[in-house]
Amino acid sequence: MKTRSLLGFAFAQCIVFAASIATSRADSDKSVTAAQVNGTWKTKGGEFKIWALGKQRLQVEFSGVYEYKTPKGPMANEGEGSGVATIEGDTAIFKPEGAEEECQITLKFTGGKLVVTQTGICGFGHNVSAEGTYKKFRLRSQSSDRIEVGPSCSRHCCSHRFAAGRIRPVCGPVV
Repeated sequence: MKTRSLLGFAFAQCIVFAASIATSRADSDKSVTAAQVNGTWKTKGGEFKIWALGKQRLQVEFSGVYEYKTPKGPMANEGEGSGVATIEGDTAIFKPEGAEEECQITLKFTGGKLVVTQTGICGFGHNVSAEGTYKKFRLRSQSSDRIEVGPSCSRHCCSHRFAAGRIRPVCGPVV
């Protein structure tokens, strides 16, 4: 009888332990989709353009500005950087090409916002930093941008679609 009680107790403990592991894994799995990261993210002092490349990599472009006033009028320092980030879950790590070794930019996609922290000097310019909370400016990805080219026509017009550095014509009836 005692053996049966101990086995039952041990079995119950195993079930509780397995359930706690499953719950903690579900809590830590905060993956984001390409649609959630692709686009332009803005804050007062900067802008990120991000698009998913696949295989847990993101193409990232940053441009930032630090505005200040002088006796001669308003001035600004500007900086930019680009490169490929690796993403795991909802967090990507990015180091712009040519940046100092100590530079690390962490991009966390959370609650429809992009929270960015910067460690070290990244060479963007005096007081220019990527750090801040960014809001998505455009809900569609860059691959849907259209620009009309050439003279207007009666039945069809062509535009060019820009998708990750590739340009291809898109033709169809005029609506």
